Amino acid sequence: MTDYIYRFFIFWYICGVILVTFDLLPPWLEWANSVFLITAGVVAGIYFSKMYGIWSGIIYSGVIIIASIFIEHLGVEYDFLFGSYFYTENFGLKIVDTPITIGFAWLLIIGCSHELARVLSSGLPPVISKLVFLLAGALMAVTIDLILDPVAFKVKEYWIWQEAGLYYDIPFSNFFGWFTVAAVFHLIFLLWGPPLKLDSSLWPRRMSLLFGMIIFMFICIAFIGKLFFAIILVSMLTAVWYALYFWRKSYVQTRS
Repeated sequence: MTDYIYRFFIFWYICGVILVTFDLLPPWLEWANSVFLITAGVVAGIYFSKMYGIWSGIIYSGVIIIASIFIEHLGVEYDFLFGSYFYTENFGLKIVDTPITIGFAWLLIIGCSHELARVLSSGLPPVISKLVFLLAGALMAVTIDLILDPVAFKVKEYWIWQEAGLYYDIPFSNFFGWFTVAAVFHLIFLLWGPPLKLDSSLWPRRMSLLFGMIIFMFICIAFIGKLFFAIILVSMLTAVWYALYFWRKSYVQTRS
């Protein structure tokens, strides 16, 4: 069953890259964006369940979804953490001005960053390992946002910023907020979750691939929107993260 969900996501992803990148998505098919994000979040939830047990995966995924929706609601209503912004109608069904799909989007981001940070921190002394996992995971989430936010704001108008910033008119508080929220979710895992382990099975490989796939999709849309600086910056950062990931993975596997 889980493999079918992943295959459905891959099919939806390919369709989405083509339709959204070239602006071929008709208005009546806008609901497809919500299906994509929910399915992507479910894939991340399956990853956590496969890695750490069904109930641990379900509980941790549920915490991320519920907490992120609540935090985003505080951001919309009270300018908490991220800055002053609001969501448009293009981002799907809302609960108190906050899209439900945002919780699944956060689950996807934490799943991808968890996998890469897990490998980067493997084989290190316990204290250093936890610190690397926490910081790397949070920085990887920000890396995704460096391409996601300009595209969502400037090209797709999924949300609107009400204050200016140096990076595509996005306030610095947004990226600080992303770092903080991602760090908290990774910290929750360290405090509550099972021990991190090196695992080379199918689902870790899928999640490591998903990190690049999501970034690639937004890079395609950014290219159409002529967001060239964001494309170059995020491409370089992504290359660094993958280089570190495969280097650590190879090193730890050789030593084990």
